[in-house]
Amino acid sequence: MPLDEYRRKRDFTRSPEPAGDDRDAAGAGETRYFCVQKHLASHLHYDLRLEHGGVLLSWAVPKGPSLDSRDKRLAMQVEDHPIEYGDFEGVIPDGYGAGVVMLWDYGTWTPESADVDAALRKGDFKFRLDGYKLKGSWALVRTKGYGDSSKPSWLLIKHRDDWSGPIDITEFAPLSVKTPGADLADILAADTPAIWKDNPPAKTGDTGTLFQRIIATALELRERQHADAPTRLMSSARAKAKLEAIDDAPPRRATAKSPTAKKTTKTAAKATAKKTATKRAATTRGR
Repeated sequence: MPLDEYRRKRDFTRSPEPAGDDRDAAGAGETRYFCVQKHLASHLHYDLRLEHGGVLLSWAVPKGPSLDSRDKRLAMQVEDHPIEYGDFEGVIPDGYGAGVVMLWDYGTWTPESADVDAALRKGDFKFRLDGYKLKGSWALVRTKGYGDSSKPSWLLIKHRDDWSGPIDITEFAPLSVKTPGADLADILAADTPAIWKDNPPAKTGDTGTLFQRIIATALELRERQHADAPTRLMSSARAKAKLEAIDDAPPRRATAKSPTAKKTTKTAAKATAKKTATKRAATTRGR
């Protein structure tokens, strides 16, 4: 069954994560759900999940998605997740994935590849996202020489379009889309009393140490967000201005200049330089 590995790794008597129901696959060409969850566990990473075949296909993206088409973000494919996981946000008290999960973005996606399964097998999968933070055309390209057959590695790449640009979206928009204004520390504080009362994580040992580090990291990220806010606003304003300038400009064709055009430009530059030199000489003689 598609969710066997997901269920095998979790104890649902302790974890608030949904066990999930087996679903029928969406029809070809149908709009499907996607989400990105910001997950502070032993390390901070982002989980991209795309609905397909009655489950959420999932990739762990250590640095998070980038809107810059020049970036190639490592994306490790992990076990399929149930559709119900798509709006999960909260604290996983211990065991697999122990930490804090934020619903960082969600929306719908549509395939740009005619046959999704064939594109995934080939390792060249193109799709469009329509979320709150991520939009436009993207690609997942499988890599060679890294990962293995059970956990293959891919590269997540933003195609150059109206939704690409120089904004660091993970820094510019770090908060939850499910709990407005909430950061990881807020989610931890909100969920901790109920979760820890029913299923308290170990106060000592590996889990206790891990959660102490998670709490410290969540608070550190909050402080950094507040400290960097003026700089982030300034840089995002500059980036936004660049994007608006691109939007306002007429479409440009990505064609190289012909040899004739280059020669004409070079000749014009020489003529301008000669004219400037003559004018300077005349001025010097007149002094």
